[in-house]
Amino acid sequence: MPKRKKVLSWPKEVKQWLDSALIGNNFSRYQELCEELRVRGFSISKSALADYGSDFQQKLEAVKLATEQAKAFCDASPDEEGALDAGLVRMLQTELFTILREMKGVDRKNVNLASITKAVAQLVRASMEQKKHARQARDQALREAADAVGDAARAQGMDESQVEFWRTKVLGVG
Repeated sequence: MPKRKKVLSWPKEVKQWLDSALIGNNFSRYQELCEELRVRGFSISKSALADYGSDFQQKLEAVKLATEQAKAFCDASPDEEGALDAGLVRMLQTELFTILREMKGVDRKNVNLASITKAVAQLVRASMEQKKHARQARDQALREAADAVGDAARAQGMDESQVEFWRTKVLGVG
């Protein structure tokens, strides 16, 4: 198991300052940052800081890319049916399943199983709510279509039994 990065054990305020400084310096000037950290009472080598900075930059770029792609996707494909929500829930469920499956050789003291369990429960609940919403939207659309068919059928001179046939037998709305 790789050694935990020193920066991750520092106080939140110091880590936040460092992250902001890394972004502000465009992930460069590591020697200056090491000196400033030393003044603040935190010692780290330039190579360890560069390693942390590289990991942080990759994560930041991944988040930026995912955000840009999500915005472009949403702009290109409005999601009236909640398909994006369903896809996101499915993707997160798969990711959590992969994490759980790969935990066999991991020291469980270093893993917050309660958080993973809570995330799984929230995803299941979100999935059920999304399916309920989709079902309600589908039912509402079907009722509106049945009403429109009924109105059109009456306008064409059909009697109520014919209108009811189209509503119940063809559209399945009673």
